[in-house]
Amino acid sequence: MSVQELSEQEIVRRGNLQQMRDLGIDPYPAAEYPTDAFSTDIKAEFVDLPTMTNEQGEEVPTPATPENSRMVCVAGRMMSRRIMGKASFVELMDSKGRIQVYITRDALCPNAEDTMMYNTVFKKLLDLGDFIGVKGFVFRTKTGEISIHCTELTILAKSLRPLPVVKTDSEGNVFDAFSDPELRFRQRYVDLIVNEGVKETFLKRTKVISTLRQCLDEAGYTEVETPILQSIAGGASARPFITHHNSLDIDLYCRIATELYLKRLIVGGFEGVYEIGKNFRNEGMDKNHNPEFTCMELYVQYKDYNWMMSFTEKVLERICVAVNGKPETEIDGKVISFKAPYRRLPILEAIKEKTGYDLEGMSEDEMREVAKKCGVEVDPSMGKGKLIDEIFGETCEGTFIQPTFITDYPIEMSPLTKKHRSKPGLTERFELMVNGKELANAYSELNDPLDQEERFREQMRLADKGDDEAMIIDQDFLRALQYGMPPTSGIGIGIDRLVMLLTGKPFIQEVLFFPQMKPEKTAHAASSTQESTEQEESK
Repeated sequence: MSVQELSEQEIVRRGNLQQMRDLGIDPYPAAEYPTDAFSTDIKAEFVDLPTMTNEQGEEVPTPATPENSRMVCVAGRMMSRRIMGKASFVELMDSKGRIQVYITRDALCPNAEDTMMYNTVFKKLLDLGDFIGVKGFVFRTKTGEISIHCTELTILAKSLRPLPVVKTDSEGNVFDAFSDPELRFRQRYVDLIVNEGVKETFLKRTKVISTLRQCLDEAGYTEVETPILQSIAGGASARPFITHHNSLDIDLYCRIATELYLKRLIVGGFEGVYEIGKNFRNEGMDKNHNPEFTCMELYVQYKDYNWMMSFTEKVLERICVAVNGKPETEIDGKVISFKAPYRRLPILEAIKEKTGYDLEGMSEDEMREVAKKCGVEVDPSMGKGKLIDEIFGETCEGTFIQPTFITDYPIEMSPLTKKHRSKPGLTERFELMVNGKELANAYSELNDPLDQEERFREQMRLADKGDDEAMIIDQDFLRALQYGMPPTSGIGIGIDRLVMLLTGKPFIQEVLFFPQMKPEKTAHAASSTQESTEQEESK
């Protein structure tokens, strides 16, 4: 970036940087800084000194000193500064929270002849956003705020760009908020610094994943890793991303699901395997979809979809309690309970319940007529399964707010699922609907290799009709099934959507650190938009 492209504030900060170096101060020191406390712990563990009796016989607070108070060493970003002559107050933000630091010229520069650190470095060359290290003792100010009395200050990293100055008045009104969604998602690092609650969302995301992993590990299942680059995009009906492997001179696909490789491991003798990782689908982007997303898939031998429903609702209830302290969450003004058990409703009954049309036994043409009556757009490539899927998606899916297992999908919709043991034409499959969206998809897994081959061939016939999401035959997976796969149940849970539900976020971009976005037109245009001029500091 040339000097002509720098803002006035950036030029000033670079000048301050050079002055520090001219004074022999390294603005980016390499040595370890020995922190021993965090802001939140300091506040939680603070104990007031016992009172003392003054000359008038009155009980008064005992003055805090390095000898009678807790000494701490903290580090963080300077978020505000109030300079009042020989004394100043700084708000320091570390990775856990914020704490006030009291800085005086006399404590920082005990040698009266050398006041450079306070008068020059602290007052003039430090800028908001700089990282500093502070050593000092903890005390409570006259206004009751737990603070650190600084005895030593160290420059740890200079900030060359000004942070947005977000102000809140006494009535709670926010001014100059860093709230533009595109800027927030594109520059998540700034969003995390200046907007309260953003970091908490991602800490909850971590809690969701760690609790899920704990549940599966306690059940005795093995976490594994399977290929992300695959020669066949299988395990789901979706459009893949395509790349090229130069050394092998072949096209490869970013995986759309982990299913077929995990089932190979069940064939190989594992009791239960799971993977938490990224899948990639070259499809639309909206508030519920990102082209790369995190999914957990689990497969357990000798189980069926009935067992999986019971297991799933217990796991989700436990996760909700771990994240929110209770089995309920609130989103879009609705309270959703993850308390087990959940309602179980066959998909054709759900359509009949919501639309009045009974699709059972209908021909493809009859289903097309129903779709048109329901205002659902159809095209010639759609078979029975796709038509049922579209009718359900347009007329029913959004109505299921509380967790509901939609079960017993038609064979045409479920090419990897075992046929229903008592209902011809249906399969043992469920999707878990919550807040009007699919959260999980699960089967009693198809383990008949001849049936599976025919299902794949039916998918190829759908592809020939123009369905670009139909599955491709995976001959190696068929070969694995021919060695024998025990009865197995499997499930996929969308982690991003689960986090949305448990944090009350209506947009998937809110729960992804760096959601996919269009490239910036110019880097400088974006940066100049996000920056706001710092307020002149009071002297």
